[in-house]
Amino acid sequence: MAAIMTRDRQEYTFNEEIMPHAEALYNYAYHLTRNEHDADDLLQDTLLKAFGALSSYVRGTNAKAWLFRILQNTFINQYRRKVRGPVSVDINEFIPSVAQEEDEQYIGYVDLREEVFNDLIGDEITEAVNALPLPFRTVFLLCDMEGFSYEEIAKIMDIPVGTVRSRLHRGRNMLKEKLNNYAASQGWRAP
Repeated sequence: MAAIMTRDRQEYTFNEEIMPHAEALYNYAYHLTRNEHDADDLLQDTLLKAFGALSSYVRGTNAKAWLFRILQNTFINQYRRKVRGPVSVDINEFIPSVAQEEDEQYIGYVDLREEVFNDLIGDEITEAVNALPLPFRTVFLLCDMEGFSYEEIAKIMDIPVGTVRSRLHRGRNMLKEKLNNYAASQGWRAP
């Protein structure tokens, strides 16, 4: 039976063991949603759920894997709700003058995270990763971008380790095929 945490202990545990992973969680959420607003919402939902479930968290264990599991499940649940939910309509399509005014206000805005990310890997690579089917993209991001082990990924995604290996292998092969021409244009030659 899990010990009941005091409010102060919950806040301490949350700040010391959970919050240090917020940036990695956001990056993963951004890659899943491909949208800053949705990534912010997904991160917030994940952190709220994590705080609410702190009584089931064992201090000193792998907080990062625990959090990524919560984020993954939250993303899947949100996706299922969107698929079943009503069709959303963009109001800017119906009121172009409002959209024009808003666009003029933010002309000079630059998202530094996007600039840094784009400088680290080219647009072609980002597009190739984003074009991967979700199960392959998820495993690729968790392994190659976040550094999780196969066992941790299996636990996060609730799939067998063999499936993780298979998806990672197939996902990397898909990326290789998509990026062959780009690599050749950059002077890389296949061995």
